Amino acid sequence: MDHEEIAVSCFDSGFSCSQSILSTFGPRFGLDRELALRVAGAFGGGMARMGETCGAVTGALMVIGLCYSKVKPEDDEAKELTYRLVNRYVEEFKQQYGSISCRDLLGCDLSTVEGRLSAKQNDLFNSKCRSFVRSSAKIIESLLGSAKPFD
Repeated sequence: MDHEEIAVSCFDSGFSCSQSILSTFGPRFGLDRELALRVAGAFGGGMARMGETCGAVTGALMVIGLCYSKVKPEDDEAKELTYRLVNRYVEEFKQQYGSISCRDLLGCDLSTVEGRLSAKQNDLFNSKCRSFVRSSAKIIESLLGSAKPFD
């Protein structure tokens, strides 16, 4: 099973979009699955259902950080690479969906009871969020390619 299918399967099993992305790619970079699920747990629904940045996006940004982020004060090159990859990721996601905002992507506000009810009634988690998770995994895979931990 490829990363897209693994991430969608994780999402289908009841985990959030952010958890699905980070737990799919995290182990590749030394983050075990359970810890990845815990770390990403607060980011679903646009960060704790606030409708802000889509969890599939925040999960992807965490993956990019795991692979490339600066870990030494003097390593500005790693910081710049990380930021370039984040910008490329966001640009591609926005090309596909027009936004990275959960509220905009779903067309409802998950921070309200009415918004969550609307999302459930309109099957948005299945009809839209699955696509965001799949696309996010695909974009990450293309950006990271065969990158190994701490390249």
